[in-house]
Formats: sequence, structure tokens, C-alpha cells
Amino acid sequence: MKALHRIIAQARAVPKNIVLCEGDDARVLQAAARAASEGLAHITLVGKPAAILALAREHALDLDAVRLVDPATSEESEHYAQQLFVLRQAKGMTVEQARIAVQEPLCYANLMVRLGDADGCVAGAVHTTADVVRSAIQIIGVDPAFKLVSSFFLMMLCEPFHSLKGGFIFSDCALVVDPKAEELADIAMAAADSAQALLMEEPRVAMLSFSTSGSAHHAAVDKVHAATDRVKAQRPLLAIDGDVQLDAAIVAEISQRKVKDSVVNGRANVLVFPNLDAGNIGYKLAERMGGAVAIGPLLQGLNKPANDLSRGCCADDVYNVIAVTSVQAQGGR
Repeated sequence: MKALHRIIAQARAVPKNIVLCEGDDARVLQAAARAASEGLAHITLVGKPAAILALAREHALDLDAVRLVDPATSEESEHYAQQLFVLRQAKGMTVEQARIAVQEPLCYANLMVRLGDADGCVAGAVHTTADVVRSAIQIIGVDPAFKLVSSFFLMMLCEPFHSLKGGFIFSDCALVVDPKAEELADIAMAAADSAQALLMEEPRVAMLSFSTSGSAHHAAVDKVHAATDRVKAQRPLLAIDGDVQLDAAIVAEISQRKVKDSVVNGRANVLVFPNLDAGNIGYKLAERMGGAVAIGPLLQGLNKPANDLSRGCCADDVYNVIAVTSVQAQGGR
């Protein structure tokens, strides 16, 4: 079974409560209606019900299985405002400002997740990545196990023309521009957790570099090596190689020649890039020239699941991210 099919099947097995906040977008409505009707998740749409229902009628969509919540009339809005005030008062937010903020669907949706009224949030078809990530960090918060929120792409190589097949985690390709060694280690551990949850197999991590096993001497290589050592100290049972070039990470024969005492053995399913330049270029090369399907950017390192969408997404992309978010919620992150 393809990795994406496994994720969808797992989401359906234990449907979670997923909240969406861009009901004025037809792609989001199409995905919401499909996800609810197919039992992928229990769906809540936050926004103006009249506008949402009008758009649904325009596109002949059945939202009977979707819960609609209007922050302007919700009985929870005042409670949410008080909770937001407590959360943000140290940053200067007043109660009145909190009351205004919870009227914004993105803010309201993330408060639902924080307060346990939803298991995960999906946004970004309309909102910018900066808005989605900022709201998630401020309201849902960073997992204490990590020091930063990072991103990953779920990369699918499942076509007959792919010589290397399966699902892969590429991280970080969208958020952290130039991580320090400690931050790179956090990204690697979060990516390993993402692989465990979504690929449903043991993570095998490659800390990518232009060097393999110290074949080059440079501060950039030292950073990757230091990050690898940090991960090994904190996760001694995790299969991880680093510093390692891409070919040695994914080709067993090359790994045997170039990586002494490898534990990944050229079978990496988690590729951790040294910086955002490499990560962004890497996933787009795999997608555009290699024919991989890229799902993301997805977020990791949050207290509870919240994921971003590309503003160029289609309804199928939204549906797939709902499935990913549901499976993340099943794992408690």
C-alpha cells in the first residue's frame, strides 16, 4: 500500500476532530465535505455560516456532516477571549483586544485546538504561511520536547518510473533558514517522530551535507556533525548517519563504500537538510524533476497539530493534509 493510502486508512480508523477556518474558499469546502462524508475526520468550519452555505450551494456541496461555528455568535467566544488574554497578557494584550482577536477564524480555530475542542487545525489556502505559523506558535505553543517549530514535506515516490520507491520525510524545507547545530538536532528528532507517525515505519535519518564522514573540512560540515552527535546522545536507539552526502544516504552500494559503520546503510527515509537553501531546492528538485508528490509544508514541534497549506493548493491537497493532521493527532502531537 502506498504511504499516502496508509495515512488515509489510519485517519479513517480513528477519526479526529479537525478544524478549518477558510470556509470562504471553495477548495477548502470541497475537501471539508469529502473528508466528513468519507469518515476521514470530524470537521468543523469556523466562519460566517451564511457565506459558507451560499458558497456550498454554488458548488453543489453537501455540508450536512460538517459542523459550522460562527465566532460572533458562539457561546464559547467569551471563554476563549479570557483564555487568550491569560495567554497573551504578558505581551501586552488586553481583554478587549482578546475579544476582537477571537472573532478572527484562524485565532478561534487555534484556540479550539489549544483548549481541547478540536484535535488539529488546517489553514493556509488563504492565509499566508507567516500568519498560520505565528498563530500556531502563539496559541497552540511549542512542544516542550523541542525548542523550535520546523517544517517537513511528506514526499511520495510511488510511480512505476521511480527506481527508489516509498514515502520520505524532507526537513526543514520551509521555515528555519540557517539552523544552528542545536536547532538542526531538534529538526532531526522532530522529523524522525514525523516519520514514525506518518510513514508508520522505523525512522532512518540522514544528516545531509556536501561531506561524507568528514571527507571535507568546513564549518558547515562541523555543524552537521555536531547536530548528529547531539541526536545520538539524546536518541541512542535512533538510526542516524551524519555527515553524509545524498547518494550515500539513499544508495546502499555507495553507503557501503563511503560510510564507515553506517546504521542507515543507504536506506534513509528521513532526509535532514543543513539549511533552508538546500531543503527548498531539494524538495522542488524531487517534485519537479523526479516526479515525486510533495505534501506540505507540514509543521512539527508544536504542542498539538496545526498544519499549513500552500495558497496554490487544490482540494485534494487540503484533503490529504486533513488526513496527515488526523494521524498526527492520534499520536498525541
